[in-house]
Parts: sequence; C-alpha cells; structure tokens
Amino acid sequence: MAQQATPVRSARLGRAPGPEPTAVSAVVLLLPGGDETSHRKPSPMLATASVRALGRRLLRAGRDEGLAAHVVHYRYRGWNGSDADLAHDAHWAAEEVVRRYGDVPVCLAGFDMGGRAALRAAGHEAVNSVLALAPWLPDEADAESPEPVKQLVGRRVLIAHGTNDERADPELSFRLAARAKKSNREVCRFEVHGDRHGLHQYRDEVLALSADFVMGTLFGKAFARPVRDALAAPPPLGLRMPLASGFGKAYR
Repeated sequence: MAQQATPVRSARLGRAPGPEPTAVSAVVLLLPGGDETSHRKPSPMLATASVRALGRRLLRAGRDEGLAAHVVHYRYRGWNGSDADLAHDAHWAAEEVVRRYGDVPVCLAGFDMGGRAALRAAGHEAVNSVLALAPWLPDEADAESPEPVKQLVGRRVLIAHGTNDERADPELSFRLAARAKKSNREVCRFEVHGDRHGLHQYRDEVLALSADFVMGTLFGKAFARPVRDALAAPPPLGLRMPLASGFGKAYR
C-alpha cells in the first residue's frame, strides 16, 4: 500500500478577543512564545495565552481608530535553528495582512520567542513598528553570527524586559538594542525591575506602556513622556529606562 504524504502545515491568523472594526486602518500581529527547537504543532490555547491580555488591551485602546489584531498561529512550536520557522510565519502573517486589508501599517508584537520573531521579521515593508516583550534571544557567544538588526532601520522598536527573567537573559536584549540603536535612533528598551519572565508583577504598567507605543506608532497619537523620552534618548539612556510603577495608573 502506498504511503500517504504528510500534509504540509500552514501558519494562520487567529483573532484577538472582540469584534473586528468595520474599517481596518492598522493591524497588530500578536506573536506568542515558543521553543528553541520543536517540530510539534502548537497547542492553540497554550500558544495564545501569553499574548491574550496584550491583545485585549490593544484592542480596547485602538478599536475606535480601526485597529484589528490577529494572533499568529505558527506551523511549529520551535524556532528550529537556521530555519527560523517562527520568523518565517511572522513574515507570512504580514503578507496576509496586506492581502486582506491592503496598505495599512503593521505592528509586530511578540512575547518570548515571539519577540525574537517580531524583531527578525521587521524588514517586511508593511511593518512600521516592533514591540518585543521579554524576547528570547540566543547568546551571541554561542551563535555562529549575531542576531541581525539592519531590518529594524526605519522601524520604531520598543523592548521591555524583566531584570529577573530566568528564561530569556535581559542582558542579551540590551546588547541587541545597543547594536540596533547605532543605525536607528528610535529604538528603546524598558527594564522592569524585579520582574520575571512573565512580567506579571507590573502587568498593568507593561500593558499600558505597550498600548501607548502601539497607538503612537500606528495612529500617530502623542506618546506618553516615558516613551517619548526613551525613543529620543541616546544610548545607553534609551536602553536601560526603568518602567515606573505609576505608568499604568497614569495612562490607563
């Protein structure tokens, strides 16, 4: 009996909670976390858990402006070395946004390994901004080549990282941001002091920071002063900005 070919998996776009706006004028693509190596299919519920709250917050802030949000469902759980499967799926998702909605600006918003995918796929012409929360990045000492940053030129980039992150080394996101800021002034990075990988301790502040950044980059809204100052500051001032505990209360 002839063997059946293994079906080819495809990435797909899910939806963030809530109705989609009637007229879409901008899109945020939510990129969940993943594994360093795995060809297993992600669990939909587990995969989206890391970006669900972020999606709700962004939609609440931007739905009246025409913001649509989609969770990217990856083909595989893992980055998988030089295949960079999660970045490939993020790039595909940006292409799909163009196909569905036309010429609208896109923000790639990723957590953990999804943060790495957002940073890597930023070169797509539709992407104007990147939000990377607790991004997992490889140690440059162990990698054959450092993570690329030239694709971030012309994009606004915000990274937020807990100083006690036990899974994704915050020093690695600082080093990447430092290299990126040499050719792109509009790169900033906030340090969430004492927080761990999930950024739960200052969740409201991180979500408020994220919403302020996304509304500013996609719709031209005025940035709150902490974001404005961080984007304008030279390194290292714009890369080790503390996330003030009052940010969430002030900008909700």
